[in-house]
Amino acid sequence: MEGHEPHDKLITDQQMKVDVLLGLQWGDEGKGKVVDVLTPGYDVISRFQGGPNAGHTLEFEGRKFVLRSIPSGIFQGDKINVIGNGVVLDPALFKDEVEALEKTGHPLTDRLRISKKAHLILPTHRVLDMAYESAKGTGKIGTTGKGIGPTYTDKISRNGLRVGDILHNFEEKYKAAIDRHLEILKHYDVEYDLAALEKSWFEGIEKLKEFEFIDSEHFVNEAIRNGKKVLAEGAQGTMLDIDFGSYPFVTSSNTICAGACTGLGVAPRNIGEVYGIFKAYCTRVGSGPFPTELFDHDGDEMRRIGCEFGSVTGRPRRCGWIDLVALRYAIMINGVTQLIMMKGDVLDAFDTIKACVAYRINGVETEEFPFELNDGVEPVFVELPGWKTDLTKIKSEDEFPEELNAYLDFLEEELGVPVKIVSVGPDREQTIIRHEEDV
Repeated sequence: MEGHEPHDKLITDQQMKVDVLLGLQWGDEGKGKVVDVLTPGYDVISRFQGGPNAGHTLEFEGRKFVLRSIPSGIFQGDKINVIGNGVVLDPALFKDEVEALEKTGHPLTDRLRISKKAHLILPTHRVLDMAYESAKGTGKIGTTGKGIGPTYTDKISRNGLRVGDILHNFEEKYKAAIDRHLEILKHYDVEYDLAALEKSWFEGIEKLKEFEFIDSEHFVNEAIRNGKKVLAEGAQGTMLDIDFGSYPFVTSSNTICAGACTGLGVAPRNIGEVYGIFKAYCTRVGSGPFPTELFDHDGDEMRRIGCEFGSVTGRPRRCGWIDLVALRYAIMINGVTQLIMMKGDVLDAFDTIKACVAYRINGVETEEFPFELNDGVEPVFVELPGWKTDLTKIKSEDEFPEELNAYLDFLEEELGVPVKIVSVGPDREQTIIRHEEDV
């Protein structure tokens, strides 16, 4: 055809793939730290779902950082970070996050791109979140109150406002959305100062304008075609997935590997490695079922040693032994190819370590994850000897105590996937790669 430039690259199975990194439990597994550790091996780091309810904590060079919306590769200056279309973005919180990072000497405008198709969390979304949660009474979900759920609701009902709308008739679109929310809020007994909320929100919009808005699906796929290595970063965890998590005590997006396809515009054939992250034990924030939860001294010790408090909310996390029924399920759903175990050091002081290998439901044992978790689900545990060793001082796999190696072998046998990385402390340096001879 006249005037048509042919593509110079054929799509082949040999082209670069997008590797996906996601949590396999109820969130808070330590994804931020692992992204930071893996980032040197990638050119583009992309966040594909969730919002500022997800806090990724990173520690290095004696400093601690909490990222809410910005991908965890932002500290590596030569990498491009992308906020994908599956993310919901609060301009006010985004502004605060950017300015806090800029004060530490990390310039962001050259490192960060934002999808035009990412949805905006409006000031009234936060008010609606509080109103809906309050109306549930004793049936509260345990939301962070950041407006995430109402924003995704608007997205699905085709009433959302997107980043790209900032460039076209924005004031008109904004007013229509706010008026609709105010009409809904008339039916709820909730107090709020819209003018104050809007002030910080519009300041955030001005901050957003300093960044490049992109068609992220084109950007990411072009990167793949050009041989760039792309890492997709998820938020929350598999057991909080809107479809496959412990519904209704879940988040409002697809936290699983398939969410990387829809949240970035990546075809399934272009997914490569799937890194599944889990803690050596389990935690959960907010309400919802938790079969292995501990209410004793062991649970208190996990919380204390592991500093198990929400990085965004500060809420104490519920703690329990590792749940292999849920982990097997998460591995199956995501197609996990490599496992990464976090916070092994938190179990250093325990004489005995337990692992849930099955559920007992109505007197029948099963290894399958059920339709719903409830009080009738009883965990079946096996016990393993603790390692009683300070793992935080360990520098290589050769120094692992025999009991830790036995625990890892046990997990690999139960889960059918190799544990390639073990974290033994919060710092990026406290990360041990196993089976290096296989890499």
